[in-house]
Amino acid sequence: MNHQIIYHPLTATPFKRNAFYTEFSPCKELYSYIRCYWGTEHPLVQVECGAPELVIPDTCVDIIYYIDYTDNTVAGGFCGINDCSFYAYNSRTTGHMTATFAIRFYAWSAYVFADDSLKSTINGYFDVGSRFEWLDKMIKPQLLEPKTLQEKVSFVEKLLLKRLADAKENTVVNNTIQNILISKGFLDVSNLAKESFVSTRQLERLFHEYVGITPKKMSNLIRYQFLWRNILYEPDFDVLNAVHKYGYTDQSHLLREFKRYHSMSIHEAKTIAFKDVENIQDVILK
Repeated sequence: MNHQIIYHPLTATPFKRNAFYTEFSPCKELYSYIRCYWGTEHPLVQVECGAPELVIPDTCVDIIYYIDYTDNTVAGGFCGINDCSFYAYNSRTTGHMTATFAIRFYAWSAYVFADDSLKSTINGYFDVGSRFEWLDKMIKPQLLEPKTLQEKVSFVEKLLLKRLADAKENTVVNNTIQNILISKGFLDVSNLAKESFVSTRQLERLFHEYVGITPKKMSNLIRYQFLWRNILYEPDFDVLNAVHKYGYTDQSHLLREFKRYHSMSIHEAKTIAFKDVENIQDVILK
């Protein structure tokens, strides 16, 4: 796999960095599989729950662990790929010493590390062990030691690299994803199937099994993510140019699809993304 060069999906608040949320990039061997690791840099006292956070379809899946050092407990969950936005609420106990640790896989590469099929995981939240039992057994006991986020990442990367060495990947899924990314979600399913020398039905079956979503829906989500990046990073972003660039039928089609995935207008989405960012130009130029 080699998708990282041409594709870097964004969250609803891609510029957010604070004591409760830090991102680490994976090592180069895992670039094509993992978008990032994220969590709290160090264990922190849980403050009162703030406002819920918007989560948009970022074409990724997450394994998330919530660690409570006060109660000595670790709760883990696997979030399947989403095709709609939702709000995440912080339900952890105020005053407890807590930390979060998460692995954000690209939705089409998580199967490489999974024990079981990712079928029927769309918009779902599951126990980590239901799909990644081997990883859950290795990670969970280590998380109660109050390590830094960097130390957790180093430990987990060794496990993932070892697993990757013996992994068997599906060539059709990999090639189709590459074609979707190159075309920025422009190709229809029949052309994607033709490019991979399989029938449309077979391609859809493989995507359900390995990714948990249809190739058509994946194409639409990837197109939306390319659009979202343009909206944030192009100071002179123009909707009509984007209509042509990404193959939308017209302006209303683009705006309607953006709102369907983001649950709000482009203006509202930008307001949330740049909230608490002191100098927008400094962020964009990074």
